[in-house]
Amino acid sequence: MSICPCQRQQIDALDYAQCCQPLHQGQPAPSYQQLMRSRFSAYVMGLNDYLKQTWHPSTCPDPLDVDSDDHWLKLDIVSAQGNQVHFKAYGKDEDGFFCLEEISNFTEHQGGKVYIDGQVTMKPYTPERNAPCLCGSGKKYKKCCG
Repeated sequence: MSICPCQRQQIDALDYAQCCQPLHQGQPAPSYQQLMRSRFSAYVMGLNDYLKQTWHPSTCPDPLDVDSDDHWLKLDIVSAQGNQVHFKAYGKDEDGFFCLEEISNFTEHQGGKVYIDGQVTMKPYTPERNAPCLCGSGKKYKKCCG
């Protein structure tokens, strides 16, 4: 069993085969939230073809060249309403933990759901002392990376 990248550090995390893999293999996304989750996993895994297929052609960068990226540690959905999904994605780089927060806009295009654009903010992130550490150790932040 391999936990899906969009499910890391979640209670009752789903296996990749039960979560994003079917979408990555061509199954249509049942909701904009699931499409966003599958795109997060695709960024982690470096699935350029999937990202391009699920990005509206009018806003998709060309060329799109994403390498697999193990800096992404956790995904939290803040809300999903209509064609927008508000999420926070946490990662770690040489400067420490960070949070990318985005309100993503989606639409229907040629019979499927696609990403259009989003309002993005990125900032350093320090977990609270007694929060689980984002590194995935299972320890409290203060006893781990803090």
